[in-house]
Amino acid sequence: MSVKPLKRFGQNYLKDKNTIEKIVRIISPGENDVVLEIGPGRGALTQLVYPNVRKFCAVEIDTRVIEELRKRFPEAVFVNSDFLATDFSALPCEFPVRVVGNIPYNITAPILFKLIEERKKIKDATLMVQLEVAERLIAPPKTKSYGLLTVILNYFADVKLEFKISPNVFYPKPKVNSALISVSFRQPKNKAINETLFISVVKAAFSTRRKTLKNSLGNSIFKNCIKKISEFDLTKRAEELSVSDFVELTNIIGGLYERNEISEHN
Repeated sequence: MSVKPLKRFGQNYLKDKNTIEKIVRIISPGENDVVLEIGPGRGALTQLVYPNVRKFCAVEIDTRVIEELRKRFPEAVFVNSDFLATDFSALPCEFPVRVVGNIPYNITAPILFKLIEERKKIKDATLMVQLEVAERLIAPPKTKSYGLLTVILNYFADVKLEFKISPNVFYPKPKVNSALISVSFRQPKNKAINETLFISVVKAAFSTRRKTLKNSLGNSIFKNCIKKISEFDLTKRAEELSVSDFVELTNIIGGLYERNEISEHN
């Protein structure tokens, strides 16, 4: 399939057979699996995963490759759509799915947030991302790489950096190093938490990461909470808090709303 990668879609096609085979070994597709691929492109990964699973679906934004993919993989389902705008409930898949993909690096965070939103329909995800992002996702607290996405993703899933990938295995060569990550969604350890509130608290805390929680939350929808919180150290910065610390802070704020000590998020 002689299709040139398009910069506007963030396309860098995998071309190295050994790397592709290594990725497939990590995915370890099984005969009972239902796989959803994000952006199959020219089918480099598809051709090794598709024959080994029960059902294969893919979402591809590039209209130039759809018909050829359908010819090569006749029993697969290819949806010509922007993944970020795709309604999971409308996909012709059986859930839960296993997600795979060499995703556009410029929209990695939105894709991960979408997977988090759809996590009940997803078993796991194996994705190629920029190495810097992969390192951020597994970073510990009190480090420069630790941030918003680290906390939120690690609350909902176990994340592993599988291996680093050289720019030389892509066409065209990206200007950054890459990595393969695996994301295994699981039931959060604290089932009583308001998950929507948790995400909002983490986002507010990291909105000004160099400032203390008192300042960052004070400039957010949680500004009315500040004076009511006495049992949590608000002089810390967001990057100093572990995932469990954020759970604790969320439960404190949630308790204020439940007891009507504050009436609304403003």
